[in-house]
Amino acid sequence: MADAVRLDKWLWAARFFRTRAKAKAAIEGGKVHCQGQRAKAAKTVVVGDQLTIRQGFDEKTVTVLALDDHRGRAEAAAQLYLEAPESLKAREAAAAARKAQRMALTHPLGRPGRDDRRALEALKRDGGQSDA
Repeated sequence: MADAVRLDKWLWAARFFRTRAKAKAAIEGGKVHCQGQRAKAAKTVVVGDQLTIRQGFDEKTVTVLALDDHRGRAEAAAQLYLEAPESLKAREAAAAARKAQRMALTHPLGRPGRDDRRALEALKRDGGQSDA
């Protein structure tokens, strides 16, 4: 365990990102906030800090429980933070909504036939405005 850890190193050790470079890129891209403020990669993380981490569609709000600058097992990494219950519920609700939205989409049963291809080409070419 360390006394002071850089934010990018802590995110990597807590297994939010696969590499430190990806953690740094996310921080520089504004996807990580510390105490509600946009952070820099070299910011020192302290126990009790509240971090908001955006990854893809998900946004996690976590509280730092411990510091570590070495990436270890997933079980050890999970002990470094605690996710807020509201954050967990919001992520689960968003995932359920995305799943329901995917289920509502209709998918073709097979490859498009001649008429289907021509209709698709007309849609691409004319933006859906057909002569018929």
